Amino acid sequence: MSSEPVRSLRDFVSLQRGTTYKGNLVGLPGPVLLGLASIEANGGFRHGGFKTYGGDCPEKISLKSSDLYVSLKDVTQSGDLLGSVSRVPAEIKSGRLTQDTVKLVFDGLQIKREYIYWLLRTPNYREYCRGCGTGTTTLGLARDDFLNYTVPPPTPADLVLVEVLEGVEKRITLLRETNATLEAIAQALFRSWFVDFDPVHAKQQGLEPEGMDETTAALFPDSFEESELGLVPRGWRVAPFGDVVDSVGGGTPDTKEPSYWQPGVYCWTTPKDLSGIQVPVLLTTERKVSAKGLAKVSSGLLPAGTLLMSSRAPIGYLAITDIPLAINQGYIAMRPNSELPPLYMLFWCKENMEVIKRRANGSTFMEISKKSFRPIPALVPSTPVIAAFIGIAGALFERLVENEKQAQTLSTLRDTLLPRLISGQLRLPEAAAILEEATA
Repeated sequence: MSSEPVRSLRDFVSLQRGTTYKGNLVGLPGPVLLGLASIEANGGFRHGGFKTYGGDCPEKISLKSSDLYVSLKDVTQSGDLLGSVSRVPAEIKSGRLTQDTVKLVFDGLQIKREYIYWLLRTPNYREYCRGCGTGTTTLGLARDDFLNYTVPPPTPADLVLVEVLEGVEKRITLLRETNATLEAIAQALFRSWFVDFDPVHAKQQGLEPEGMDETTAALFPDSFEESELGLVPRGWRVAPFGDVVDSVGGGTPDTKEPSYWQPGVYCWTTPKDLSGIQVPVLLTTERKVSAKGLAKVSSGLLPAGTLLMSSRAPIGYLAITDIPLAINQGYIAMRPNSELPPLYMLFWCKENMEVIKRRANGSTFMEISKKSFRPIPALVPSTPVIAAFIGIAGALFERLVENEKQAQTLSTLRDTLLPRLISGQLRLPEAAAILEEATA
């Protein structure tokens, strides 16, 4: 019988809670605020939309690359964020805890940090946190409950598996970083052509437009004309979205009628499906409807390549579908057979989201209806210019989709391996074989 004492997290770490911050100092130069929004459900770092803070940041609540921090609360009843761990990525040199996050200070017995990180990602730990959660509207995890979580001593096989998991996460991170670059390139191209009108300005000055061949440059006019949107390239027109975009809404079949949901055959989406995506593409949905359920959805089955925009709670989630699906009432969907294609509209919406939100109204929550969306004036470039943009941006988007599919496959591999970390069933030769396959 083993005489090794049972250890818990408190034997290895202590916790440092963050503090509140002043809203008027958000956005000023300083460390990145790392609160609940920076933690993925069930653990991991959530990229995007970070805000810096120009106020005080004492050393004890500061974070640097590779530091671990957790959430001891969850503003939902799902428990997905309760106790979830995150690790500061390399690109963030300086971060700051908020009142909702705590830092793990490794001031106890020595242990590999990576082992603790992945231990706190296991299903066993996640179930422990949910079981300890207290509260009604907001769930809380007591510090003592967190620190009492048992830490099995890592076996050699466990440490090899940690190495595999580290490698998988690095590959996922690299794919996501590549996708962020691809999306930024496409957005910059859209802004150059359709917001700043750089090619038209260049030709107006007798210069060759930068970054394009003669054939593409010839598609752009060399002067401007007045419109209701101000000066626009000559020959391009302004029209209401309702005239150039085929937009539809959806609905929810009666959730109390089982025959609408079983057997689940057709993908059916709510804006919740878009809340956690890393890139603007929807690969799958949480729920499906039956053929009878689909008949109750006004959108019908929309083809792959449809642009989805959440129209309420909140307004502005965007994604192009990679699968045929039906939608609920929380979307405006833009079909791919429109004069302004979905990929063009994706970047237009990103560039003009404040224009869309200004058309919203509501008492309980703000909503942009199809009736309010369709009259928004849209700049409609010439068909050859739109085709040239889609040719370039489309190739970038195809790479983005393939990268995201690979990242999803790796995420599935990671989630398959995590339960084995503390199972006691993994042997060193098997762990070594997993490592060899993962790094092949």
